[in-house]
Amino acid sequence: MVDVTANPRRWWALGALVASMLTLGFDMTILNVALPTMAGELGATTGQQQWMADAYVVVFAALMLPAGLLGDRFGRRRMLITGLALFLVGSLMGALASDVNWVIAARAFMGIGGALVTPLALSVLPSLFGPDERTKAVGIISAASALGLPLGPIIGGWLLNHYWWGSVFLINVPMAAIGIAACVFLLPETSDPASPRVDPLSTVLTATGLGALIYAIIEAPSRGWSDALILAMFAAAAVLLTALVLRERRATRPMLDMTLLAHRGFLFNTSAATLAMFVLSGLMFVLPPYIQAVLGHDAFGTGLRLLPMMGGLMVAARGAQPVVARFGPRAVVSAGLVVLAFAALLGSRTTVDSGYGFTALWLSITGVGFGFSIVPAMDGALGTLPRDRAGSGSGLLMTLRQVGAAIGIALLGSLLAGIFRDRLDVTGLPGPVAHTAGNSVVAAHLIAQRTGSSHLAASADDAYVHGMGVVLLVCGVAALAAALLTAALLPRTAPARETEGGADMVVPAGDARQ
Repeated sequence: MVDVTANPRRWWALGALVASMLTLGFDMTILNVALPTMAGELGATTGQQQWMADAYVVVFAALMLPAGLLGDRFGRRRMLITGLALFLVGSLMGALASDVNWVIAARAFMGIGGALVTPLALSVLPSLFGPDERTKAVGIISAASALGLPLGPIIGGWLLNHYWWGSVFLINVPMAAIGIAACVFLLPETSDPASPRVDPLSTVLTATGLGALIYAIIEAPSRGWSDALILAMFAAAAVLLTALVLRERRATRPMLDMTLLAHRGFLFNTSAATLAMFVLSGLMFVLPPYIQAVLGHDAFGTGLRLLPMMGGLMVAARGAQPVVARFGPRAVVSAGLVVLAFAALLGSRTTVDSGYGFTALWLSITGVGFGFSIVPAMDGALGTLPRDRAGSGSGLLMTLRQVGAAIGIALLGSLLAGIFRDRLDVTGLPGPVAHTAGNSVVAAHLIAQRTGSSHLAASADDAYVHGMGVVLLVCGVAALAAALLTAALLPRTAPARETEGGADMVVPAGDARQ
């Protein structure tokens, strides 16, 4: 292996990794602002919008563990370059797509690239920096990941105001290309041939099981929960995921080490982090259409109006460590979840006439609650593990968080879609037009503009805000239940990890966007 720890070019290499992580960071939130515009121009239903958001997350969650193992066995630089190349190709596919299904396919392809880049970007740092500089390097990458959250809506909104919707994909291309060039010229190759082998069958079981579950949840509102296909998909998901758990439990060196859940601290911290991701991902899906369609702001204005939540999140993430040192992780995680529940319950009181000021208030509280719950929960989960299992614990934690995000978008988006369709007043509209209006609040507003029906526009706003209120109520109940479980069952303290390379195993706080 080439020793570059004394080479000043290592900071250029870190810059390239930062650009890559920044791109992945704002790509998670940039699409949320673009969805209302894409719904109008592509005619995407709420279900299709859910798939555009979830295709990336489901593939990311399914492939993150095997992707990290591929880097360990076949070369981290090689796999990192491959991941960035796949992300670049997927971004080009999305930018050039003229059909909703192609956009969904592009997002899934980008998920493959993201799954390779995220775990490997941290794993190459030990080959670049010595122990004295490594913590600083990890902190810089973590900051880049966190910065992607507020940048996404702002960049996406600006692009949509000046260019066509495909520009939110095209911006990834030069960033990924710079990352590839830097990896080729600046990164050394490293590997760990002793790492567990990638199990193709477990990978397939994960992807198909999660895919079947998400498909059933997203399609159920339009097909009906008792539809034969929906019931078959739920049954298939149960069988596939059960088979995955049984196979991994029997494996000598499993990819998905389920025995880690026997650690009480790991189990309940991971559960708290997963439920927090469930709540946040659902909120990020339902909020942009409200701000854009109901409140009437453009895409850039929508991005700016999401900043209170991002600001609260970043402030809490930075302040979590000293608060945990003073009061302990159980108290802080529980309190953060209670604050998150309060914010969601407050948001459920939103009406059509509430205005943005009220929204900004509960959005700020949401960010604070999320930051004070997710960061200490993630650190606490990994802190309970033995030194030799920190890597597998990190992988399992990140995978479960991605699953929580995917189910949040699917379940809460489907709940909103069903309520909106049932509550929308389409009296007097022809059947096909009424069906189209029920697809999304954006479609209803477009039809209202074409027909000059102020009644339809008002009904669409009322139906959407009512549906959003129910979603926020569910989020509040879920966060409160998580807070009670955490307060009752999480161990009072967790032993600190005292490993020289421990920082390398900590998932960046900015990864909360995923």
